[in-house]
Amino acid sequence: MAVTEQDFDFTRAMSRVPGPVVVATTVDGSGRRWGFTASSFTSLSLSPPLVMVCLDRSASTHAAFTATDRFLVNVLAWDQADIARRFAVSGTDRFAAGDTVPMELGLPGIPGAAARVACRMHAVLEGGDHSILIGRVIGCGPAEPAAEPREALVYVDRGFARAR
Repeated sequence: MAVTEQDFDFTRAMSRVPGPVVVATTVDGSGRRWGFTASSFTSLSLSPPLVMVCLDRSASTHAAFTATDRFLVNVLAWDQADIARRFAVSGTDRFAAGDTVPMELGLPGIPGAAARVACRMHAVLEGGDHSILIGRVIGCGPAEPAAEPREALVYVDRGFARAR
């Protein structure tokens, strides 16, 4: 499908909308860790507690996430843009840096993240060229409970910024 001028206008307009930067992680049945960076993450419902994160259907992580029964959303802190970049690159071992540790549900968590949201998969919906992963929240909290709250990292104007 060819990109139209309307598509370009839509992309430009949406680049002005700040989004939280998250790394979603899971582990498949063989124990392999999977993760991806997203800026399309939001709460969906309070009762029951649901969140949603969107994943490109052509992503290398798509099959693992749409087949999983659980995932962890790491809301990155303002100083973790390097982690966001690494988990956004395809064809590399995103976990090679050794900066994830087992956290809720035994899933890879990122120490120092602004928050974590542990989910059981509630539904996977189609949304154009993306899948919408809807998670039922079963646990959440700051990555470092004893530390001061950390400011979140956001993506706006095609770059990372500190949420204030």
